Amino acid sequence: VVSIVTQSYVDPKDQAFNNPTKPIGQFYTEEVAKQMQKEKGYKMIEDSGRGWRIVVPSPAPIAFVEQDAIKCLVDNGFIVICSGGGGIPVIDDNGHTKGVEAVIDKDLGASVLAEVTNSEAFMILTDVKEAMINYRKPDQKELRDVHVAEMEEYIKQGQFASGSMLPKVRACLQFVKRTNKPAIITSLDHALQALAGQCGTKIL
Repeated sequence: VVSIVTQSYVDPKDQAFNNPTKPIGQFYTEEVAKQMQKEKGYKMIEDSGRGWRIVVPSPAPIAFVEQDAIKCLVDNGFIVICSGGGGIPVIDDNGHTKGVEAVIDKDLGASVLAEVTNSEAFMILTDVKEAMINYRKPDQKELRDVHVAEMEEYIKQGQFASGSMLPKVRACLQFVKRTNKPAIITSLDHALQALAGQCGTKIL
């Protein structure tokens, strides 16, 4: 097993840089937050009644600085742990790798990683065996084999929570559309059965 600190390339022109949305770090009182905004120029928001936090951009990952090394290790039989937290966001500044203040969505980072390493499938492990529609309602239904168009319709219906299942579904859809290979959502305990097609949400 090899662990690699991974740097994620982002586009410096990504519109996310004009609209920071990702809360990070500790919570502050409103008084301290407004002082920080004034003195340091931070953008800060009130976060779910828990206090004020700094918000930073969340641009889409494009590729990884270390992707050739990752592919080489995988091709030689290593299990590679990488793209932790989506990776460290960087830009290509005229041939130089330069860090930027941002946070990468970890699910999108994993999707791009699966794509650039030519993975046969992309699996996201979460705390449920399958993604569901009408979640926690009397007509709750587990999703098994579904197509991209169906999942996109469920997104339009608001079936997936923005803070939990929605980013996972979007990351899976990106992988399937770009590679024409399957993506799977399931729990860690059911990973092997899901690969064998016995459970899990498989997006085709």
